[in-house]
Amino acid sequence: MRETEENGSTIRTGILKISAGTGLLLIGLLLIHWLPLSAAAGYALVFVSTSLIFLWFAWTLQSSEPPTWFILLAVVLALLVQLSFLNLTPIGSDDVYRYMWDGKVQASGISPYRFAPNDPALDSLHSPLIPVSVNHPDMKSVYFPLTQWIFYGAYSLSQESLWGYKLILLIAQIAAITGLFVLLKKLRIPPKYVLLFALCPLPILQFGLDAHVDAVGLPLLIIGLALYLDSRKTLAYVLFALSISIKPVALLLLPVLFLREKEVGEKVKVLLVPSIILAVQFLPYVFGSDPFEGLLTFTSHWTFNGVVFETLNLYYANNQTSRLICAALLVLALLPLYRSKKNLTDVLYYSVILLLLFSPVVHPWYVTWLAVLLPFARRWSGIVYSAAASLTAYTIVQFKLHGTWEQSALVLALEYLPVIILLILELRDANDSSQTAGA
Repeated sequence: MRETEENGSTIRTGILKISAGTGLLLIGLLLIHWLPLSAAAGYALVFVSTSLIFLWFAWTLQSSEPPTWFILLAVVLALLVQLSFLNLTPIGSDDVYRYMWDGKVQASGISPYRFAPNDPALDSLHSPLIPVSVNHPDMKSVYFPLTQWIFYGAYSLSQESLWGYKLILLIAQIAAITGLFVLLKKLRIPPKYVLLFALCPLPILQFGLDAHVDAVGLPLLIIGLALYLDSRKTLAYVLFALSISIKPVALLLLPVLFLREKEVGEKVKVLLVPSIILAVQFLPYVFGSDPFEGLLTFTSHWTFNGVVFETLNLYYANNQTSRLICAALLVLALLPLYRSKKNLTDVLYYSVILLLLFSPVVHPWYVTWLAVLLPFARRWSGIVYSAAASLTAYTIVQFKLHGTWEQSALVLALEYLPVIILLILELRDANDSSQTAGA
């Protein structure tokens, strides 16, 4: 009897803790509506403080067993917070204005890959908002065709108002969370862990406030993974291809799927289905424009917040050399992972975190591709990374206040050192476990 009472008390305490964490997270995020600070400073304060609360929440979630109604309520409240940002002006990024511009150009019957926004050929499309708000107006679009169609759809919905773009991203967020519930059930993981994504400040701010299109790619990846594990593989390959069309993170899955499939026909489908879907998208654009020009410029020259790249570049002081070494190191890191006997979800998790560590460009919204894996990965390296990405707000504040886009080596160290240490410990523990099992 006494033991039952103690168990009941422990459960109630756990629920109280995660209730407090949920409340603090959501109230903290809502403060962005009312903080009497400059937009950038308020954004940074909310982003960093709620990320710290998220770490505490993730810790308490481990030892708590919230009822289903609480999990669903927390998810709904998080989505309502995101909905409250529908008409707020983005603070941490102005990428949405590029989306808006590309959608407007395409709505006018012009390929978004044909002209840069500041090209005189598009002067008739100028408005007080765009393309003056578009970053790098001398650069052609970097986005894949599927993404361009999303921009076109959003522009058709709300023209130069933000709500159409953010509404699509909110629907995508709902789809991602729904897909996670399905996947967790498939993997026999408690549904409470969906809150590691649903309540994470990173996607809420990056999608709800700053309106990054990556949100659309996440449910395609998660639902595709669920379908693959359910042996509905061809449809899974289709969704992986569509996810790659938003951002090519799911490309990391294709080699491991190819290696693990036993039948030659299935191996062919792993490569052929995504290739066809990607190729077909570009067909309407390859005549009369170069859909790869902007993307090649971006991948050749852009840098930000890449820890390995920045470290190498201190020594080599050569952008291309450092990029090539990063690419080679990534391949060397992925090869043993692909050949390992780890389960598919673990391989995906470690592949994504390695990609982020070796990438020359890691904007905070890129880390959402890792955050969406947290409910089934449940690795502290990813939980801490999803919180530490908030430290990039320092660069945003500096840019907004002083007009200089400069990274701080100290901030980079604070962001990445805990992640790398945790990752090494996790890999060591996983290796020790496999050796023990083998013995």
